[in-house]
Amino acid sequence: MIPAWKGVLPALVTPFDSNGKLDKKQLTALVDLLRGEGVAGVVVGGSTGEFYAMNVAERIELFNAVKAHVSGAFTLIAGTSSINHSETLQLTREAKAIGYDGCMVLPPVYCLPTPAEVTDAFTDVAGIGLPIMIYNNPIAYRVDVDVETLKGLSDIPKIVALKEETGDIRRVTDLRLALGDRFQLFLGVDDLAFEGLALGCDGLLAGVGCAFPRETVALYDLMKAGKYAEALKLYQWMTPMLHLDVSNKLVQNLKLIDLLVGVGTEHMRLPRMPLIGEERAFIEGVVKKALDTRPAEYQSVA
Repeated sequence: MIPAWKGVLPALVTPFDSNGKLDKKQLTALVDLLRGEGVAGVVVGGSTGEFYAMNVAERIELFNAVKAHVSGAFTLIAGTSSINHSETLQLTREAKAIGYDGCMVLPPVYCLPTPAEVTDAFTDVAGIGLPIMIYNNPIAYRVDVDVETLKGLSDIPKIVALKEETGDIRRVTDLRLALGDRFQLFLGVDDLAFEGLALGCDGLLAGVGCAFPRETVALYDLMKAGKYAEALKLYQWMTPMLHLDVSNKLVQNLKLIDLLVGVGTEHMRLPRMPLIGEERAFIEGVVKKALDTRPAEYQSVA
């Protein structure tokens, strides 16, 4: 059975304590907040979740901690990518055994593979039997799973979705024209959310959605209801914060936003370090303005 993923799936940050260990109390509190505000599920251990700074055992611990806290209808997708392909396979098997609904997987990145090598890698992961969301982020990872490559992958039933993060909104229409509804499309660039939903994306894989889940869900719902003027007003209020997701410092930006709105901590793993000076002051200013001008219907959010 092909899962019908849709809606808002926040890219979950991974909370660490001051000693750099997984902070399960903060983790479960964040999951509870997101569920309470109506998100469809979460992606655990993706780029926003600092997967590259954790070893395999820690990533499995993270998967287990979230799954143990969640029951009922709530989509759990595990980020199982690794530079080491055998680790990707191991993490995908573990996610399946733990009970995740699917996995999000990058193409091989460090070796800059050919399209044929990309296809072989995804085919190998699909053999494990867990539904796959392809994570296409060529800006950060320098490999584009383009339309032609996706045509070749469309014959693999376990590849069901795509996180589209090229930054080129035209790609959404190109994919629909070439492949119809074969893949569920999730827009992974926060400040293209309105545009992606207007072009028919099935959902948002949101970064700022961890701190502002109610507004992100409202944006999705308004767009799907065709209430574009109301959605645009909300989107324009959100956009200065959404820009902060589109940065090589997205983890620092998003964890600081979370801290400022009271939904997390700022601890992260090296080589990333918290923002200081003008960079920090800029983020604080953006968030303060957003909170000061927050639409009245969202004022009750913590």
